[in-house]
Amino acid sequence: MNVLVACEYSATVRDAFASRGHNAWSVDLLPCDKGGKHFRGDALDVIKMPQWDLMIAHPPCTYLANSGARWLWEDKSKGLKNLERWENLDKAAEFFRILMNADIPKICIENPIMLGYGIERIGRKYDQLVQPYQFGHKETKATCFWLKGLAPLQPTTDYKEETLALPANIRCRLSYLPPSPDRWKLRSKTYNGIAQAMAEQWG
Repeated sequence: MNVLVACEYSATVRDAFASRGHNAWSVDLLPCDKGGKHFRGDALDVIKMPQWDLMIAHPPCTYLANSGARWLWEDKSKGLKNLERWENLDKAAEFFRILMNADIPKICIENPIMLGYGIERIGRKYDQLVQPYQFGHKETKATCFWLKGLAPLQPTTDYKEETLALPANIRCRLSYLPPSPDRWKLRSKTYNGIAQAMAEQWG
């Protein structure tokens, strides 16, 4: 199967599919951390290639995630918008929508819980919400999937009780990372257990 993993520089999902014999490629504006089959450039150019059977995409979430809602307003009580932030929200939603509507038979678009304004712009709510503790990691990080031609991903573990019993700085490890130039990269990387489940179930 020809698999495209869009907006991925880490090769986590790409290599999970490649290890199972698929012709898997990643594409990102950044170089790939591991080399291998990687297009460095615009994902919107690569999705036009006719051979893809499956695409898993991780579009940037900075302006779409619910966690950034407060930055949309200079003063919400007075209705004063941060106009630059709203413009970036529109651009991010348009990019997301193009990926979601790509002419590829099977698609999964991944993002955190999205702003209501983002959902309005892309046209629909997510199809599935997963947690790392469902896939072998005793951590929490709500991740949403918008699916086309794919069944929901089936959990491989049930570590919910054990995970929720852990201290917050352990179960929410990524939220407690100290400031650093690579913090955003560490927070955006797909959990290996989720990548492996994608490859096993969707490959």
